[in-house]
Amino acid sequence: MTKKAENTLLSNRWDAARADGMSESDHLIYRSNLLGSDKRVTNYGGGNTSAKITETDPLTGQSCEVLWVKGSGGDLGSIERAGFSTLYMDKLEALKGLYRGAEHEDEMVGYLPHCTFNLNPRAASIDTPLHAYVPKPHVDHVHPDAIIAIAAAADSRALTQEIFGDDIGWLPWKRPGYELGLWLEEFCSKNPDAKGVILESHGLFTWADTAQDCYALTIETINRAITWFDARTAGKPAFGGAIHTALAPEARAAIASELMPAIRGMVSGAQHMVGHFDDQPAVLDFVNAADMPALAALGTSCPDHFLRTKICPLVVDFDPAEPDVPALLDGLSASVAAYRENYAAYYERCKRDNSPAMRDPNAVVYLVPGVGMITFAKDKATARISGEFYVNAINVMRGASAVSEYRGLPEQEAFDIEYWLLEEAKLQRMPKPKPLAGRVALVTGAAGGIGSATAERFLREGACVVLTDIAQDALEETRAALAARHSADVVRAVALDVTDEAAVDAAFAAAAREFGGVDLLVSNAGIASSAPIEDTSLELWNRNMSILSTGYFLVSRAAFKMMKVQSIGGAVVFVASKNGLAASPNASAYCTAKASEIHLARCLALEGAPAGIRVNVVNPDAVLRGSRIWSGEWLDQRASTYETDKEGLEEMYRKRSLLKRSVLPEDIAEAAYFLVSEASAKSTGNILNVDAGNVQSFTR
Repeated sequence: MTKKAENTLLSNRWDAARADGMSESDHLIYRSNLLGSDKRVTNYGGGNTSAKITETDPLTGQSCEVLWVKGSGGDLGSIERAGFSTLYMDKLEALKGLYRGAEHEDEMVGYLPHCTFNLNPRAASIDTPLHAYVPKPHVDHVHPDAIIAIAAAADSRALTQEIFGDDIGWLPWKRPGYELGLWLEEFCSKNPDAKGVILESHGLFTWADTAQDCYALTIETINRAITWFDARTAGKPAFGGAIHTALAPEARAAIASELMPAIRGMVSGAQHMVGHFDDQPAVLDFVNAADMPALAALGTSCPDHFLRTKICPLVVDFDPAEPDVPALLDGLSASVAAYRENYAAYYERCKRDNSPAMRDPNAVVYLVPGVGMITFAKDKATARISGEFYVNAINVMRGASAVSEYRGLPEQEAFDIEYWLLEEAKLQRMPKPKPLAGRVALVTGAAGGIGSATAERFLREGACVVLTDIAQDALEETRAALAARHSADVVRAVALDVTDEAAVDAAFAAAAREFGGVDLLVSNAGIASSAPIEDTSLELWNRNMSILSTGYFLVSRAAFKMMKVQSIGGAVVFVASKNGLAASPNASAYCTAKASEIHLARCLALEGAPAGIRVNVVNPDAVLRGSRIWSGEWLDQRASTYETDKEGLEEMYRKRSLLKRSVLPEDIAEAAYFLVSEASAKSTGNILNVDAGNVQSFTR
């Protein structure tokens, strides 16, 4: 065994002490989580596991055999008890009498609910028969790169025999479903000593008498494949060898930041898309290789990969030796349009009489020599996972092409999976997208009360959010808290001084690289100061103007540039102040700067309208709770101005308002959400006062 093989082998992580005393169903959950926790075994949402367990029938009180199998949807790495379907084995056996042949196999899915044990609401997946008819108590089905590299090779059957002998069998390509379940049953009958089977262009099935043995067998089988590949490929250049050299990391990041908003604008016609960038070594090996264009054109092999990554990626015409980014952007539109045309032609060639209507014809995966891989999907998690699946496909192509000839799924087979009526039914069951799904927001001053509340509100409605703030520790605390509630996928944090022109541009570049662009800007960074005019220093005056006027200009300019590249509109909200309309004693610098914000917003509303960019203002007043600017001198100064103490100031502001109510950060967040949502789609250049009523700030 080579050192390389030792470094890449999977570990058997079964903890006998932990598993001791578990029920059979708990063993199944434990085994599933172990398998799903390593992406070299199976990717997110991929694969399934099962156990045939003796249960007590709730109706008869008699013992019965029940199939526990991963239900439709879900992920092995995180699956819990509720993620498994449970079905009576005797009823699953009885289904054989209803089967009318391969041309009618899809109708068998409709019978599975009739086999449900104990009123389990988890829908059974189409893979259920594949587990039911294997005559062993425990079955694993996974998609390891090393195994799929065998399954996708031209001489897949011969390689399986060479590596595994009679331990692991082989079956030709067959779409998952009832017929394949019967094929597995027949294979087991004819090969009683086999421990598993490789399905051509698909994956691995293994089975055993106990959960621990099944897990160990799966790991051992994958390791045998890894060891064999390491020995056969040692010293061989991948994908025909490199013809490009990867650019430096900073250059790759910069090009991705320019490229992604342009692509995003081109592919967001039906719905806003979210991007993901990946330049890990495996990706760079592939995009820089001689054989990359030919291999990419073949598409993926495993159905799980294909459903996430489409028929094939779009290879971007770019020479990293002469990195002409303007020329790249100029030619991008034609490349995207050509991909759409080719996809439409593929649909027309392969469609059947009952095929669903053509879906989004844009590519999911974009390969850029010297730079990396970009993926776009309806949300960040899907874009990231699609990229992970294509990395799996890269690993498969690496192995298969090194020892044989790589083969993708035949075009018609690929189409029949992509437009499978059962797959379409699953898509139709998906929940309706949230109002801000696919939108990317950048919030300045996000670590404070108003900023964090606004980010929370946007995240709750489905947006991705880039948090920015000058206070790095508070920013990270805010990011961690929001990520814990809404997932790390949808929240990013960038330290930002809004008065630093380069830092502002870098923050928007980061947003483009992380999510593909920016649709929504909430300009909220702020300070507050209080002093009589004769005590207002030039430094204090300039500091107010720098943050509250120049800072708002800089982030708005960067947002406009990106939104115009995307050409899909956008919305900007300035969090100004009642003081921008109503004068206040001892606060001339602050009031003047806030008035500047409001007038800047009016100007930008004029400029943005032709591009569909709306600009509006929220005017808060006296939002004390959670606010950092109210925690220092400003609080003391305003309390002194109104001859009260800290504790009495909020009550004073409440009583001063017409409605006699306190204004909270969540109130400002609600106003910001309204102004970026479709509910205000016909509003721009407006000022929305959220101050519980102050006659001095009435705008008309």
